[in-house]
Amino acid sequence: MTEAETVTGSKSERAYISLKGQIADGTYSPGYRLVLSKIAEDLGVSVVPVREAIRRLEAEGLVSFQRNVGATVAGIDPTEYLYTMQTLSIIEGAATALSSPLIGPEDIIRARAINAQMRECLQHFDPVRFTRLNQDFHNVLYENCPNPHILDLVHRGWARLASVRSSTFRFVPGRARESVEEHEELLHLIESRADADEVERAARLHRSATLDAYLAHTGTDHS
Repeated sequence: MTEAETVTGSKSERAYISLKGQIADGTYSPGYRLVLSKIAEDLGVSVVPVREAIRRLEAEGLVSFQRNVGATVAGIDPTEYLYTMQTLSIIEGAATALSSPLIGPEDIIRARAINAQMRECLQHFDPVRFTRLNQDFHNVLYENCPNPHILDLVHRGWARLASVRSSTFRFVPGRARESVEEHEELLHLIESRADADEVERAARLHRSATLDAYLAHTGTDHS
């Protein structure tokens, strides 16, 4: 690789990180037109690395091309979201149930501290921050899963969910408060050493409730 290619590559990576971050935090909302020349000017680069960055984002499903419009931020694909959440509810429920007997008092304290931050976040709701905290919370619950294959599938599910959209809670903010309360119920089950089936059922219903709330909001039928 030549020095020029290395420089172009690094600029493309910088553009990619910048664009993906602004899509994630809602600066560029679904349908927003991505004007290459303007983005290049803002980043202080040529349009070449910006174009490469947008191609990567298109491959990840975050950007789409529309005829006579150009590159725009993609909206949520309801079908993809449905399949991703259905799958994640199953595998994350299993991972949480397997992890449950291995969750110690320090883990419970850490999870409660995260959930307290989520509760505080409700006062001046920031869906992107809430979503990050939500993932941190669930990571505490499933990270002790002794089955590496299931754990890998959970990580893949969260990564796919992130590529579909950064925050469902942006569309159904009312679901956020319910989610925090359900977190406490999950922690109570784990603390009381409830059987694995009960923990798995609660974890799956918790995930499914978010899916149901979003589909009800969009009027999507998932029967």
